[in-house]
Amino acid sequence: MKRVDDFRLKFGKKEYVPIIVGGMGVDISTAELALETARLGGIGHISDAMVPDVSDRRYDTSFVKDKTRFYKANIDISDKSIIKFDLGVLAEATRRHVEATMQAKGSEGLVFVNCMEKLTMNGPRETLQVRMASALDAGIDGITLSAGLHLGSFGLIAEHPRFRDAKLGIIVSSVRALQLFLRKNARLERKPDYVIVEGPLAGGHLGFGLDWAQYDLATIVAEVVQFMKTEQLDIPVIAAGGIFTGSDAVSFLETGSSAVQVATRFTVANECGLPAEVKQDYFKASEADIVVNTISPTGYPMRMLKGSPAIGSGIRPGCESYGYLLDGNGNCSYITAYNRELALHPDGKNLVVMDKTCLCTHMRNFKLWTCGHYTYRLKDTTRRLPDGSYQTLSAEHIFKDYQFSVDQKVVLPG
Repeated sequence: MKRVDDFRLKFGKKEYVPIIVGGMGVDISTAELALETARLGGIGHISDAMVPDVSDRRYDTSFVKDKTRFYKANIDISDKSIIKFDLGVLAEATRRHVEATMQAKGSEGLVFVNCMEKLTMNGPRETLQVRMASALDAGIDGITLSAGLHLGSFGLIAEHPRFRDAKLGIIVSSVRALQLFLRKNARLERKPDYVIVEGPLAGGHLGFGLDWAQYDLATIVAEVVQFMKTEQLDIPVIAAGGIFTGSDAVSFLETGSSAVQVATRFTVANECGLPAEVKQDYFKASEADIVVNTISPTGYPMRMLKGSPAIGSGIRPGCESYGYLLDGNGNCSYITAYNRELALHPDGKNLVVMDKTCLCTHMRNFKLWTCGHYTYRLKDTTRRLPDGSYQTLSAEHIFKDYQFSVDQKVVLPG
């Protein structure tokens, strides 16, 4: 019976354990988690979501405080179009986080940064370009482009000296999306180094509509693998979303995937950035506690725990401090929903906004508990302690369980 360790992900002449830990923002996929994954021979992700705030917390900068002070007069004004990100600050924050991570990395595996197109930041093109270029400047091994089709993203960094050196990958949820990306970028003569195929059971934002349950990861991966063969493209295909055990991973590796990307089981790792009490909520979750809704202002459905404090919250939009989802005209669907409720309740007390949420503020404060479909199985991967809480796990334990387990077994911690 085969194990994940019987396979290797190949980039050129180098080989890696075919396990990639996905990029969960905001600093849920911490540098510590990514570095431990790389130390074990796999590929770890950090996220550049809200990276100025991550820099403030990690490196004692004051980017958020300075931005809040600069736009303080606009806090009670509905029009957020004047709120812009200082591109120099954005570049510095990105470089700080990436450089610190890469300086601590050994030579075994790789560290990539997850870069979300939907972080439009009232300057979709400019801010995305700065984030990617700064990560390359700081020595990141690779960039995974997520949360969007990224049809123009490669072009934004085509002149960067590391454009053909660093690994560049995309996340898709269909063959059609992959075909569209390849066609739009053909003139650059630079194909992706890897393609992550994310299925409907993934955590956070989904590349599907509310009919997500009609789709199946194995079917989509098989279609992408066949497309690669037909087009004679030597691009690693990486399966992601709902791969809970090493045996699940092997089933994809045996049928053409070059690696798997996993995240849900690492949400309860010691190295994960979620607060300890939130990790316990993940352990305690039942299948009924996991929902897919449309409260994200991005327009994508989102999977989360239904007990997330962000659901139904009516906090004032925090754009002066954050504003990562403002479109190019300074709009956000949460602002629209908030203003609608404020007009109905002018005193502003006890506002409840059910249809959207202030994603920036709640993600920053770990009050939006995004999760994968199989989060309810996390309790079966550990031991319950005498006080009723669950034992958190080391990233090494989880990684090696994926790497060496067989027969759908999960090894409990000692």
